Amino acid sequence: MPAPETVDGKLLNKIDMPKVSDQITTEGMWVTDDTFVKADVYKIVGYPLDGGSPKWTIPLAGEICWSSAHLNEDGLTTILFQEAKPSKADKYPSCTEVGLFDLNNGKMLWQKHVGAGDDKLRFDEVTLGGGTVAAGGTSGGAAWSLDGKLLWKPQDGEDCSDDGYAGGSDKLVAVRRCGQYDNPQIQVQTLNPKNGKIKSSYKVSPGLDYVHVLSTDPLIVGLDAGDSTGAAVSDFLTIDDSGKVGKVVSKISTEGGKYIAECESTNVEGCKMAVVSKSADALFMGSEERSGSSSGTVNEVIAFSLKTGKAIGKTDGVEGAALTPLGLDKDGYVTAYQEATYDAGGAVWRIDPKSYKKDKLLQNQVAGREMESKFSAKYNEVIYANQRLYMSDKYATKPSGSYDKDDPLAAIFGAGG
Repeated sequence: MPAPETVDGKLLNKIDMPKVSDQITTEGMWVTDDTFVKADVYKIVGYPLDGGSPKWTIPLAGEICWSSAHLNEDGLTTILFQEAKPSKADKYPSCTEVGLFDLNNGKMLWQKHVGAGDDKLRFDEVTLGGGTVAAGGTSGGAAWSLDGKLLWKPQDGEDCSDDGYAGGSDKLVAVRRCGQYDNPQIQVQTLNPKNGKIKSSYKVSPGLDYVHVLSTDPLIVGLDAGDSTGAAVSDFLTIDDSGKVGKVVSKISTEGGKYIAECESTNVEGCKMAVVSKSADALFMGSEERSGSSSGTVNEVIAFSLKTGKAIGKTDGVEGAALTPLGLDKDGYVTAYQEATYDAGGAVWRIDPKSYKKDKLLQNQVAGREMESKFSAKYNEVIYANQRLYMSDKYATKPSGSYDKDDPLAAIFGAGG
């Protein structure tokens, strides 16, 4: 494929931070062919691709608890949210409501919960995979078909519960916890998404409290063996789930922070800064940043073989700024974000997953660097799509001083405007 022309990017638009009295979760950002969608305070809002006035708004009963990053070919995604807004009687409403959303048309198709005696089941996260919406948590898991039919829920007397699920185009994987709370046996199970029956199961080594799923196809899980320097993952395992018993194919180590991937401590999904290419049979992570590298590259993006776990390729970074893998584009290239610096705007690169050659897709102007530097690939939501860079905050926060009074909820960078 020929090298792309680099887009000259500028700040196209921003979404103002909602006025809140404290902090409210606004996790969730998606881009369709014609709409930029951002989770907001008690609502989901769709905008033109360049931002501007909203095209549509979907109100929610309460605060968002979790938003799935998966968006299927029909523009559907799923969100977990609270049953109500806080009130004097109930300051902390529960995360019980699961919704299926059509982002192409700006509609919530359905809203469901699961009864648990006189109460409702609480969930921690939700995903979409294999045509099934699945929500899991410490109280167990439940799932629905896309037309809203309940497929399964926790059974009385069960010794096991589904911490959470990982989705994707046609697969659904559960992280199941069994036995004693302080000494659990955790299994990673590939399920039939239509009925929840176990197709393959891998038993995680004892002593590990949480498991993260980076990819379902191929199946790659992240574990924290205690030397992950706070990123909640020290090793990635590639698992062959073609048989009833899952088998480890390879182990990729972050080597105590030498390679950077970010998984939130207790979540099944949501790992960032690590990208899997099935076509190249490889996992991509950035190396740790070198200090005092003003005259040289700050880091590299390293490719690891999923067959052997060994490093098989390297893409040199850039001078003055770290390069962080974001995801895959529609052609299968790895996209990576280059941070803005004090004298330059950020940039987006594409990396050939087999030759490791990089080409610059977007170079933002220095005029927008102050706005751009309010976001990071590590802590915020970042998507490159349709030759635009979308960046947003997972929380609406009350400003604490003059330095953050103009912080936006989201910003869009690209050509035109």
